[in-house]
Amino acid sequence: MINRVVLVGRLTKDPELRYTPSGVAMARFTLAVNRTFSNQQGEREADFINCTVWRKQAENTANFLKKGSLAGVEGRIQTGSYEGQDGKRVYTTDVVADSVQFLEPRSGSGERNQGGQSSGGNGQQQSSTPSYQQNQPTNQQNYTRVDEDPFSNSSGPIEVSDDDLPF
Repeated sequence: MINRVVLVGRLTKDPELRYTPSGVAMARFTLAVNRTFSNQQGEREADFINCTVWRKQAENTANFLKKGSLAGVEGRIQTGSYEGQDGKRVYTTDVVADSVQFLEPRSGSGERNQGGQSSGGNGQQQSSTPSYQQNQPTNQQNYTRVDEDPFSNSSGPIEVSDDDLPF
């Protein structure tokens, strides 16, 4: 059985960072993902997909992404249900992200503090001292620069021989 999903879209609002009672970080956000076709009026519609990410990846997501940020999410679909205030059963569908990729370079102004960081996997780091505050800032600079083109100094096409290819 396979349960994998890959999405690329823009955040509809700033991520919501919270901590469990044991100090594990969790962030929730909604990704607006354009559909590949247009409706009868010629307009592109979007799906709004709720996403959850855990641990260090959650803190990085909350610190580097904000409303409007372009992000790639890889994870799995998880369904659930709960009893609503009116007593009716409410069904939920979320993407639990294993990886959140920041797909836009950081702006020079620092106002949109985005990075190309992805701590990948399920981020096994946990805080030894619980913290219950939301949106804790961290001053870590362990992101990958995505606004620097490593091929900017090359003149013309890059030569690749058949021996360089892995297939």
